[in-house]
Amino acid sequence: MKILDRIEELIVIVMLALMTLLTFLQVVMRYGFNSGFPWALELTTVFFAAMIFVGISYGVRTGAHIGVDALVKRFPPGLRRAISIVIVLLCLLYAGLVIYGSWVYVSKMKLIGIELEDLPIPIWIVRSILPLGYLLLVLRLGQVLWALITGRSDRLHLGNEVDDALKLKSRDAP
Repeated sequence: MKILDRIEELIVIVMLALMTLLTFLQVVMRYGFNSGFPWALELTTVFFAAMIFVGISYGVRTGAHIGVDALVKRFPPGLRRAISIVIVLLCLLYAGLVIYGSWVYVSKMKLIGIELEDLPIPIWIVRSILPLGYLLLVLRLGQVLWALITGRSDRLHLGNEVDDALKLKSRDAP
């Protein structure tokens, strides 16, 4: 799993860097040379989509998603764990529906055979990030579910924003 973790991180980092670089170059070309790349916006959108759909699973793995668990925290650990298991199962159901729907969509795009507007890339290749990203999400949710089932965790959200903020504040204090 460590290799998948690194690949996931690398994709997010590279996509963000490429988006930033391409947008910077486009601004320089447009305002400095009254020119530009007609495909820059479309390619930036592709990079953004890849970053987002891989970033969803990265956020689950690192506990970076915002969790509203003020009420759930008040329950005893056993009940909190049971509620979290139900929530993860609902998230898995939702992800499964998105995977199915996006698979149907990508299959139709492949059958139709259209390309992106500004780049000669078949649209189904680019849109494949949707089911792939949600497959990664299912994997990460499966890991959370396993931690809940085996008792290594008693809640869905692995991070704690308040504790993290207090740690950062105390570390930065003079």
